[in-house]
Amino acid sequence: MSALPSPPASCSAPPELHIASMVVHAAPRRVSDMQQAILAIAGAEIHGASDTGKLVVTLEAPSTEEMLARIAEIQRLDGVLASALVYQHSDTLAAMNEEIDDVHGS
Repeated sequence: MSALPSPPASCSAPPELHIASMVVHAAPRRVSDMQQAILAIAGAEIHGASDTGKLVVTLEAPSTEEMLARIAEIQRLDGVLASALVYQHSDTLAAMNEEIDDVHGS
């Protein structure tokens, strides 16, 4: 049995955008260090932080592999006690940039 031919280079998948949100629990005394380290990761933003060490983080990446690598990078930071993925979505860039009418049709 012969192997299936590879698809032509012009049949590559369209560009994608992956978005995820997570809660990161850091050692309270390390919150400032964690914020700096997370913000150094491409596509990472911090939307909230508490004195108890909880951070609300969003990530954007161009592929599943990149997203998983960025999540793992956060989880491995010295001072991270736990993390939880809250939301994940992916779609093509074209679909993400598509305008959607509001409920009033405008």
